[in-house]
Amino acid sequence: MTKQQLDHLLRAAGRITGERQFIIIGSQSLHGRHPDLPDAILGSAEADLIARNEAARSEWLNAIGQDSPFHVTFGYYADPVDERTATLPRGWKGRLVHLPPGDTDGVSGLCLDPHDLAIAKYVAARDKDRLFTRQLAQRGIIAEARLRELLALTRVDPEVRTRIEASIEQPELIAKILSHLERTALPPHRPSGAVAYIAISQAGGSAHSAFPSPIPVDTTPRSGSLHRKPTLLDRA
Repeated sequence: MTKQQLDHLLRAAGRITGERQFIIIGSQSLHGRHPDLPDAILGSAEADLIARNEAARSEWLNAIGQDSPFHVTFGYYADPVDERTATLPRGWKGRLVHLPPGDTDGVSGLCLDPHDLAIAKYVAARDKDRLFTRQLAQRGIIAEARLRELLALTRVDPEVRTRIEASIEQPELIAKILSHLERTALPPHRPSGAVAYIAISQAGGSAHSAFPSPIPVDTTPRSGSLHRKPTLLDRA
């Protein structure tokens, strides 16, 4: 969903509910800090909205919700939610970010800080959430140190906390590796063999932590790599 499409949704939401401000708590809340992000990372067709002043009116947004005429016509829709929808760090409301101005007929949006959003996605841990947080880390939108600070403010079970701590570490290390490979002008595809181990070592990690199963480090020879096939001279 683009920023212009989100503006359209807010404009429609304001007309339906009479509300002038909505909290955006899903992936579309990235538009608060990063309104010009490519649609690839914001591919979701829905925006999770909460009416700020009269939360009960959020349900009225089903009029422009999934499978509504609005959705069928424009290809995106509003998903009415409440504050219990996402597990967020303590104090998240104080870190809300104003959506940059747009064609909303005066309706405003308050967006989650990207790190608060990431914590909610780490807790949910669906396939699309894992892909989303990996993209955030690789693009430098979130930082490991800040995530750990906010995780300490999040009420989750111990086993969930342990899982999230491991998840936070992996994309951060992979991002360092990719950045190192770009600086050294190596091919953009995933490194193989000795090259991978060199890159990982210089990035400050290990092969096992950087490429956990099911993404193993490929150590097989490839065309154009440091390995070569035997020639007739080798057999002489």
